[in-house]
Amino acid sequence: MLFDVKIVSVGKMKEHYFADACGEYQKRLSKFCSFSVSEIDEAKLFSETEGEIRGALQKEGESICKKIEGFVVALCVEGKSLSSEALSELIKTIPEKTGRNKISFVIGSSHGLCDEVKKRADFQLSLSALTLPHQLARVVLTEQIYRAFCIMEGTKYHK
Repeated sequence: MLFDVKIVSVGKMKEHYFADACGEYQKRLSKFCSFSVSEIDEAKLFSETEGEIRGALQKEGESICKKIEGFVVALCVEGKSLSSEALSELIKTIPEKTGRNKISFVIGSSHGLCDEVKKRADFQLSLSALTLPHQLARVVLTEQIYRAFCIMEGTKYHK
């Protein structure tokens, strides 16, 4: 079963070196799956009040929910940390456990994800206990998805 993998990400890739890294892994992933990225505009904040942040997250969440499909993995601080091997196993078993071959990975804005998106997620993933810049998190996620498929296929990339 061919996987259809999508990253739904709030915010754009602004730095060319991050975009280049993601592009390289996207190209490599084309051997293993259908892969795409859907960027969602980050809601503008005029102040950093709790209410305004909550409203921005809600607006972003509505846009995210229109783009996600299949098995949804939300990246969030309260998510579970996995080894590369465990992420590979998770991806590998999704079709047999759920009957779905579509996987959506969701990266929120610098303020995170709204509760509705987290509740909609089938799995919550934490890339690290460290705080990562948004664009770097996308590079790390894309590389880890590539690594997961290499592990499944037994290639020499993962040592």
